Amino acid sequence: MIASTRFSVLDRSRTREGHPASEALRDTVRLAQDLERLGYHRFWVSEHHGVPGVAGSAPTVLAAAVAAATRTIRVGTGGVMLPNHQPLVVAEQFGVLESLFPGRVDMGLGRSVGFTDGVRRALGRDKDVADDFAAQLDELLGWFRGTSPTGVRARPAEGLAVPPFVLAMGEGATIAARAGLPMVIGDLRNREKMRRGVDHYRETFRPSVWAREPYVVISGTVSVAGTPEEARRLLLPEAWSMAYSRTHGTFPPLPPAGRVETSAMTERERGFYEAGLTGHLAGTEDQVAHELETVLKETAADEVLVTTSTYDREALLDSYRRLARVAGLAAARPPHPSSQDR
Repeated sequence: MIASTRFSVLDRSRTREGHPASEALRDTVRLAQDLERLGYHRFWVSEHHGVPGVAGSAPTVLAAAVAAATRTIRVGTGGVMLPNHQPLVVAEQFGVLESLFPGRVDMGLGRSVGFTDGVRRALGRDKDVADDFAAQLDELLGWFRGTSPTGVRARPAEGLAVPPFVLAMGEGATIAARAGLPMVIGDLRNREKMRRGVDHYRETFRPSVWAREPYVVISGTVSVAGTPEEARRLLLPEAWSMAYSRTHGTFPPLPPAGRVETSAMTERERGFYEAGLTGHLAGTEDQVAHELETVLKETAADEVLVTTSTYDREALLDSYRRLARVAGLAAARPPHPSSQDR
């Protein structure tokens, strides 16, 4: 099943200790160039506000930079958090992207709001606004169809076919099915929950002008290295950062794996940390191939969206190169000139 499955990447522009946010953004663009050469299907960026560990706060701006630096890979968002924005503005932004890079733009949409109360206040939003996601989504799609009752026209979005995807957090699977849209669901650490969400989506899917059949993208962390120990080591910085956020209320930049291994942790921190290391697809190429075959048989997913983050960018690229071999994607080519001297 692997050979018939698309493989794509969501990069969160994670910052690293001792490195500025600007470097994380440039690394995202360079990674997209590398993954295009490896044959990945699409490259998405994310939206986070006021998070020290994430530089990607303006996904459509970053997507434009990625699209300008690449030629064939699909580019999009995973996603724009619709409750944070007016649907008209989102339609206009994606209309501009599609007009500049026709046939390459994806519109991944989520329903999360700000990470903290302070961020939500700064955005002029609260948690309840996420409850209006289905209505906001319908309004957004209406701007592309030209069905808004206001008499206002979304230019240049109206009439363009920018593929929408729904990030299926919570009720997202139900909303995606009712709207007849492709669905992105994670994570790989809870496969039973994932499978139930996929089954519900397929059972309740209603064909639409956007998709005649269900389309399932499963997402999660995949780490591939020469040994199981090296693959697990790639996961250490993100697991530590997640544990720190759960115990301190802030999401920090990624530390080197070596520092994580020598860090003192409280019992509570250690619990979150160890939990953060479990359930991912991590190992050698043969091990990951076996695990991928299993999860693809369980879900019959059309696509895998990989969301791996780590401190060592060269090790991350090596993991993606190995995964490309597992997936049977195009063979790696020599580095792009802009990717040298990292």
